[in-house]
Amino acid sequence: MNKLSYIYMNICLNDEIFNIISEVVTAENVEAFVIGGWVRDCLLKREHPDKDIDIVVAGSGIEIAKKIAYRIDPKIKVNIFRNFGTAMFRWKKYEIEFVGARKESYNRASRKPVVEEGSLEDDQKRRDFTINTLAISLNKETFGQFIDPFNGAMDLSGKIIRTPLDPDRTFSDDPLRMIRAVRFASQLKFTIEKKTFSSIHRNASRIDIVSKERITTELNKILMCDQPSTGFILLERSGLLGYIFPELEALKGVETKGGKSHKDNFLHSVKVLDNIASKSDNLWLRWAAILHDIAKPATKRYQPGTGWSFHGHEFLGAKMIPSIFRKMKLPLDEKMKYVQKLVDLHLRPVALAQEEITDSAVRRLLFEAGDDIDDLMLLCEADITSKNEAKKARHLKNLNIVRNKLKEIEEKDAVRNFQPPVNGDEIIKTFGIRPGKEVGIIKNFIREAILDGIIPNEHEAARDLMLKKGKEMGLQPGDPAI
Repeated sequence: MNKLSYIYMNICLNDEIFNIISEVVTAENVEAFVIGGWVRDCLLKREHPDKDIDIVVAGSGIEIAKKIAYRIDPKIKVNIFRNFGTAMFRWKKYEIEFVGARKESYNRASRKPVVEEGSLEDDQKRRDFTINTLAISLNKETFGQFIDPFNGAMDLSGKIIRTPLDPDRTFSDDPLRMIRAVRFASQLKFTIEKKTFSSIHRNASRIDIVSKERITTELNKILMCDQPSTGFILLERSGLLGYIFPELEALKGVETKGGKSHKDNFLHSVKVLDNIASKSDNLWLRWAAILHDIAKPATKRYQPGTGWSFHGHEFLGAKMIPSIFRKMKLPLDEKMKYVQKLVDLHLRPVALAQEEITDSAVRRLLFEAGDDIDDLMLLCEADITSKNEAKKARHLKNLNIVRNKLKEIEEKDAVRNFQPPVNGDEIIKTFGIRPGKEVGIIKNFIREAILDGIIPNEHEAARDLMLKKGKEMGLQPGDPAI
């Protein structure tokens, strides 16, 4: 570690929390060290350093956590996890976790370790990567002393992801570390060391023992990277993608028939994801980007003279979203419906741009997309990945025409998320009927008339149409309930 890094690290340590910890552990005659992500991010001078602070102590982390929390404020609640020998509390901007130094051994069928009391060195050996083994003493007599037995500082400087021990052992013990290697490489723009990457490839099948929740947590972090394609390409190259996301793996490859080829839809999808990432930090919009063409393998067809087609992939893709979300333990709520909607509609603005844009078509798009229309347009623009700059500029120009038309229609007709001006209660009271299919028929008729521009989105016009449609159906105002 160079002199500037030492200086920066000491600046990071110049925080009230470390002074308090130092006072308590020194008084208790217990060795304590800050270790892992906080040290790594501090040395990297990351703009938003990790607010999670991991403290390793020689002895009981739980007892020290209680004493430090009490020293700060007797009202602080300490969360204790006895099965793991850890304790955690929140204070100001920090979440501080304490654990006794330990060593671990694993059964091949589980990633849950058998834990024994150990030394700081034992604790550093059990960690995933050299850049996460870095530790700093917090005891007064050795405050700020840097402990780096695996040359993690050198790997930080060289931007390398490497395991502290033999990678086969590290990944076999806890296979989630393989995805974490990819995530750190993607987040930090580091390179996975060759021996470490080869081990990931050899051990990829071990990922099957890891819970879907833990895998998806890492995938979400990869998705939120500045350039998430890096992570997904590494997952594919390492062999992990086929185990954790087979639907995405199925997009890979190019097929040629009759001299005609289709594009590699995996590489296209991660490019679309990068395009979205440059414009939005909305996690669910990024999921929509990576999933927008997910049904192309199932809809791929070759027709001599015409070439390749993927008709209906947007419709089938939207139908696939719930099963993918369920399998990956993603939320089955409005977030899922949002992704479904964007996948289902992602070709609609493109289709509008390629034909004469009618007010009716724009109204329908606004109605179906609702408040997500702006995100949909972002996705459509991101979907333009052609390397032909003239073609790309032409598509973007056409989409901009659609944007302007959407704005014009929205200002004029206010159909985004609109509800017909005549509701079901008014229909029931007007005709004296009970709730049922007649009410639905009239409501739909009014809605379609507004979307088609036959009548304005106003109550009087909608009521007149309601009366006309009711008459056609044999209903009269004031009829008794049937």
